[in-house]
Amino acid sequence: MDLAMFSQVAEVTSSLYLSSAAAVRGEKIRSLGITHIINVTLEIPNLQLPNLESIQIHIEDTPTARLGLYFDRCADKIHQVEKKGGKTLVHCVAGVSRSASLCIAYLMKYHSMSLEQAYRHVKRRRSVIHPNVGFWRQLIDFERRLFGRTSVKMVQSSIGWVPDVYCQEPKSLSWMPSTTSRYGY
Repeated sequence: MDLAMFSQVAEVTSSLYLSSAAAVRGEKIRSLGITHIINVTLEIPNLQLPNLESIQIHIEDTPTARLGLYFDRCADKIHQVEKKGGKTLVHCVAGVSRSASLCIAYLMKYHSMSLEQAYRHVKRRRSVIHPNVGFWRQLIDFERRLFGRTSVKMVQSSIGWVPDVYCQEPKSLSWMPSTTSRYGY
């Protein structure tokens, strides 16, 4: 796993960026021309800078969290910012699950990518992404609503139900968080 990736800001599109909370620093935000931040954490306060609009979505990174309720709203916001010439950064604590899921939803809705294409696009830009199983189910439902079909399905594996794209990436399964981690993730 590339630990340096956790402190970097990844460019998903020319107007959309993805990172962990640790990478959200004033000088970096200014240098990238970011005008809006979507903070998808419970505990991390919004960065306060002049001419920076921040919104916070208080949601846990758990399979039962209803992140799908925010797919349209966040995708629409990212799109509106882009149309006005702005740039949006989406972050959660690690930049792995919640924020990555919102970026994937945006790419499906406004770039007409299938879920599989959107996932692979974001994965190429930020290799550590790993949406949790519940978010995958919600993304699959979102794709079905948008396009009337799905490109990813949940399959049974030795660690339980996972999206089939994870089965094509065996190394990504080796770092999946366990429920017994002493770090709580």
